[in-house]
Amino acid sequence: MAHSLAPISAALQPAILEPCFAGLPLPLLTIILQLQLQCGSSGITSSYRRRLQASEDLPVGSEFLRPPNLAGCGNAPEQVHITQGSVTADSTIVSWVTPSQPGSLAVSFGNETAKYSRTATGNITRYKYANYTSGYIHHVKLTNLEYATKYYYRLGDGECAREFWFVTPPKSGPDVAYTFGVIGDLGQTYDSLNTFQHYLNSSGQTLLYVGDLSYADHYPLDDNNRWDTWGRLVEPSTAYQPWIWTAGNHELDYRPAISEVIPFKPYLHRYQTPHRSSKSTSQLWYSINRASAHIIVLSSYSAYGKYTPQWAWLQNDLQNINRKKTPWVIVLMHSPWYNSNTHHYMEGETMRVQFEAWFVQYRVDIVFAGHVHAYERSHRVSNIEYNVVNGQCSPSRNESAPVYITVGDGGNIEGLAGNFTQPQPNYSAYREASFGHAMLEIKNRTHAFYYWHRNQDGEAVRSDSTWLTNRYFES
Repeated sequence: MAHSLAPISAALQPAILEPCFAGLPLPLLTIILQLQLQCGSSGITSSYRRRLQASEDLPVGSEFLRPPNLAGCGNAPEQVHITQGSVTADSTIVSWVTPSQPGSLAVSFGNETAKYSRTATGNITRYKYANYTSGYIHHVKLTNLEYATKYYYRLGDGECAREFWFVTPPKSGPDVAYTFGVIGDLGQTYDSLNTFQHYLNSSGQTLLYVGDLSYADHYPLDDNNRWDTWGRLVEPSTAYQPWIWTAGNHELDYRPAISEVIPFKPYLHRYQTPHRSSKSTSQLWYSINRASAHIIVLSSYSAYGKYTPQWAWLQNDLQNINRKKTPWVIVLMHSPWYNSNTHHYMEGETMRVQFEAWFVQYRVDIVFAGHVHAYERSHRVSNIEYNVVNGQCSPSRNESAPVYITVGDGGNIEGLAGNFTQPQPNYSAYREASFGHAMLEIKNRTHAFYYWHRNQDGEAVRSDSTWLTNRYFES
């Protein structure tokens, strides 16, 4: 199809001022603007407006950030969090911090409260960062767990003992129903607390976390005390259900100016992942099976070029998924590939170019990302057949491609990203600059129901929802 290059009309002139168009040659700008017009969009840009000012962190003395207050104990286990301990979900990693002394190294656990039939031990680590020294960080793996079973577990002894519980998932199978929550870029503000409390009241069984945890790097010397306060904030969930961790840019903590040159140092000490079980060489990328889903976690801030460890691992992992056992393939990353917000616009492009063809080839169902402090859901699209010469819109609908969802709207101190590009691109189904969280209810091998909750007026209001059909069984 031929397209004449008419002069840019006065109506289009303001678009030239958009940051993503700045400095482009006029003929190229003409092509881009006319393609935008002809491609159009049937998507929704929500008219709802939340304040866009930066959020305010909870004070260190807030009741939600204080250490546990146990009579007679000055070294209580705190910041308790669990995650899946193996690909097959028959083990759980329990982590916690004791502030001043190592304390007990053991986790006692069993099927009845206060009655423990088994004990496991693990390891302790500490680290220094600038003028901060961490407490004693414990990691213990509980192995040979039964599926679909409630376990009680105790940390500490005597007056310092604390008991929690968790429920293991059903054994993986194609029609196993399961509900995941999704949060990203949470931080520890009043808005973060709102998002977190909404999720606590949800039906989520496991939380998929898409990066940027504590935002400690917002403070001078990347004040790592804010890692401790964040761990206390989320403990009412992380101690009772697995959070599947993804590292974001705010986990890098790379500060040569203060002689801190080990990337991800605090994060890697505090948050274990089952990477070895999925044949990964790094805590930062790994995969697990949970219920009817195969979940892949990628690192946006580690090397992913051809023949790098992450590249080779992902290729092998995708090739070996058993879709008859885990039909739903979900990918977690931090930097989104499809983002029509001017914030972090096209930052995920190099990873998209590297991996998108694989995602289409292996029929990945959903990709969750964070980073952009707003919400956006795409149609099933890909950019692997884009051809500007023949006028084909980029990207194009592709039923073998994933749905891309950005959920970087947890509530962090940097506030919301309210400036979307105009017009709304044709790949974008729904977008809104509000804080919130998402839920994914897998029903069976063919269908899942997805929805996003806006933190509106103190209530978890369902603002966007859609049914998803599985790419493997519906192809």
